[in-house]
Amino acid sequence: MDSVIGLIAGGGRFPLLFAEAARARGKKVVAVGHLSDSLPELEQAVDVVCWVKLGQLGRIISFFHKQGVREAVFAGTITKTRIFRDVLPDFKGLSLWNRIDARQDDAILRAVAGALEQEGIRILASTCYLDHLLFPKGVLTRKKPSAEQLEDIRFGWRAAREIGRLDIGQCVVVRDRVVMAVEAIEGTDAAIRRGGELARSGAVAVKVKKPTQDFRFDLPATGVGTIETLAGVRGRVLAVEAGQSLVFDRQEMVAAADRAGIVVVGLEENERGELEY
Repeated sequence: MDSVIGLIAGGGRFPLLFAEAARARGKKVVAVGHLSDSLPELEQAVDVVCWVKLGQLGRIISFFHKQGVREAVFAGTITKTRIFRDVLPDFKGLSLWNRIDARQDDAILRAVAGALEQEGIRILASTCYLDHLLFPKGVLTRKKPSAEQLEDIRFGWRAAREIGRLDIGQCVVVRDRVVMAVEAIEGTDAAIRRGGELARSGAVAVKVKKPTQDFRFDLPATGVGTIETLAGVRGRVLAVEAGQSLVFDRQEMVAAADRAGIVVVGLEENERGELEY
């Protein structure tokens, strides 16, 4: 690997954590921050930063070439609704946008990654220095899922897999084997709030990766905020696909879940299609 690593940063703490891990390995971190999404702390977390608006692909490529970047990662989230109200593409970004048939996350990210790789900038997995942040298998909390909750998890898992296959979202909220909410463009927390309000209490949130999830792009993520949202609607379970999503501030998240009486569990699907934790 090169001594320089590019970082295409979205929102949240993930870009900061990536930068810290990369610099600890002696990398010079050259970052592109997105205005209105990336945290201002990015300035101090990296060696060099260039701020862009969503869609300014040509500016990203020029900046990376100038800084000698030949490998880069995507890290952090882009507010999906900005696609419809806050895009200011340059010529290269507009040209790419007009060639994309679908406007789903995966299609856009793959197209951008393809354009960067055509320019000699290889895109690496976003977890290349952060395997310790992958969601673990097993029950993380003091409370374990009941038999009834496990039935809801299995039901929700199948539903979440299907919406992931269609590239709609990664999370569903269920109760008594009924889907209360499906995550779409609004994001996980909004889906949990909506589903939890309909369920009234006892909601089970299930979050899995998309069947075609590309590890080069941002993976599903959970943290303290997810638990706070679930607690706010008296939800009772957060079930996440182990090894295929990120967990931030794990100790704080588990402590918050224990205080709220929420079960947090990481599961895997075995070769027979059965869930194990």
